[in-house]
Amino acid sequence: MAGWFWFIMLFGLVGVPFGIILNHFLPLFSKQGLVPQGSFGWPILGETLSFLKPHPSNSIGSFLQEHCSRYGKVFTSHLFFSPTVVSCDQELNYFVLQNEDKLFQCSYPKPIHGILGKVSMLVAVNDTHKKLRNVALSLVNTTKSKPEFLNDAERIAIQVLNSWQKKEQVIFCDEARKFAFNVIVKQVLGLTPDEPRTTQILQDFLTFMRGLISFPLYIPGTPYARAVQARRRISSTIETIIEERRRNAGAENCSSKRSDFLEILLCVDTLSEDEKVSFVLDSLLGGYETTFLLTSMVVYFLAQSKVALEQLKLEHQGIRKVKDKDEYLNWEDYKKMVFTQHVINEALRSGNIVKFVHRKALKDVKFKDYVIPAGWKVLPIFSAVHLDPSIHANAFQFNPWRWLDEDQTCKKFTPFGGGSRCCPGSELGKVEVAFFLHHLIQNYRWSVEDGEEPMAYPYVEFRRGLTLNISNCSR
Repeated sequence: MAGWFWFIMLFGLVGVPFGIILNHFLPLFSKQGLVPQGSFGWPILGETLSFLKPHPSNSIGSFLQEHCSRYGKVFTSHLFFSPTVVSCDQELNYFVLQNEDKLFQCSYPKPIHGILGKVSMLVAVNDTHKKLRNVALSLVNTTKSKPEFLNDAERIAIQVLNSWQKKEQVIFCDEARKFAFNVIVKQVLGLTPDEPRTTQILQDFLTFMRGLISFPLYIPGTPYARAVQARRRISSTIETIIEERRRNAGAENCSSKRSDFLEILLCVDTLSEDEKVSFVLDSLLGGYETTFLLTSMVVYFLAQSKVALEQLKLEHQGIRKVKDKDEYLNWEDYKKMVFTQHVINEALRSGNIVKFVHRKALKDVKFKDYVIPAGWKVLPIFSAVHLDPSIHANAFQFNPWRWLDEDQTCKKFTPFGGGSRCCPGSELGKVEVAFFLHHLIQNYRWSVEDGEEPMAYPYVEFRRGLTLNISNCSR
């Protein structure tokens, strides 16, 4: 009996680790000679920690630099507990994005699903994703040029900037967060910044955001667990607001004036109640995170390019000159902001708010002279293409004028993803940034504190919140 016990113990001590190691490295040999070259790193963890090592977001980081130098722009690795093909290649990235739900499928790590929810547009696939995306595109197309949205965005920008009048320094990321959140919560839920529920949602939303980028350990008190709980509270608040709208609107709801996303969502019969709640949360997430980061990125790069700032100022002074003193901007004014669009595009290319996306091969996929095996993850790295000197001349230099000549094709420039998963609300974010800049550059001068730079964790964050020294132009 004792012999069997020690045999089982020995088998466990030797066999289990051997099985883990074999299971980790076996995919490398399953299609040897067909998959791209690469390395798998340590069992279980693979090379994930090295891949996630923080680096400036306007660089590709040491991991990609070393692997591309050794294996080429397409290589294999073991990331997020899965064998993975990493692509820094423009053509393969485009191929993956254009074959969504045909050859590849969105496949984020399961803990992300736990926070976002099963019917979130960010993780949904196939018909569910198409249905949610169609609703999102319809909402964006009917909203982006509406005076109500444009006036709200400009009014909130002015309120934020007016609060700086007696200050000499601001933590700009905090100000940009305030601006982005107040705009999106007004547009989606019709709430103003001074309402108690706006403050409640913001507090829960910040908890939600911190957990979204934390280690996925569901133990009471951890950022991940608090994020899951915060999502439940936000969902409950949204459900309450929906019920209030229904009671107040009654039978005339769909014929009444549609002032925000929620008002329109109440008339959409194709979405379930859970999908509507999740859609509102997705809208808050997309409208907040992307917009505040883009605003911060533009302000950061403009501080380093006085020539670009001067040309931008001339463009906006020209627009303001033909308007009355307190007259709001309109859609026609936005379309005149040509150089502003070049600045925004260059900030997106240089700063790389979205570094990569997660996809999974649905079957063996042959591309050029190699195979991506079924079930393997694929990570198209957008930042590697944006910062590739063979694609963008002087790629590490902030140069808005490059967009006068460069073709803004989705092969070369994918700041918001691509294909059927390209961010549907990207245009709304650009409008908000443009209107904020309109008033910022005409009223303030600023410089960035030494040591500030955008860091990729892989989520993007400024080291100290982007501290700005400011002075009013009228002083």
